[in-house]
Amino acid sequence: PKSFLVKLNDFDPEEDKFMAISLNYRGDVKSKEANATVQWLKNNKKCTFVEWCPTGFKVGLNEVPPAVLPEDDIGAAVRNVVMIGNNTGISRVFTDRVAKKYDLMYSQRAFVHWYVGEGMEEGEFAEAREDLGFLEKDYLDVLSEQATDEAEDED
Repeated sequence: PKSFLVKLNDFDPEEDKFMAISLNYRGDVKSKEANATVQWLKNNKKCTFVEWCPTGFKVGLNEVPPAVLPEDDIGAAVRNVVMIGNNTGISRVFTDRVAKKYDLMYSQRAFVHWYVGEGMEEGEFAEAREDLGFLEKDYLDVLSEQATDEAEDED
């Protein structure tokens, strides 16, 4: 694939909370500008964090400008920024896409013979599915903790 990014069509900025955000700057960016951007995002409620992580931002500064390759479609720039966020909305990707497809393929024993031939044991498939279930549950726990905290505040 060209990209390993995930697009969430049903992303809800009110419901889906961030656990962490990393802003990585390259080029001519001063720390004062980066911190001002973080403050603007917080003050204008552009992103909502889980309650147990109120700060949530990690800022990286690299003075080296972005590299430009001759065959690249992207134009030259003196600075750029990349945001990487861990959001609870990603749990729907695990549930709706990964787990369902895994279950479907494993139920038909698709590709199992290849992995077993390479040295995997059959039990590792069940263990991998169980780990995926735990990951789904962890994200759901974060959302349910948030909901119960808000319900207690209203009482």
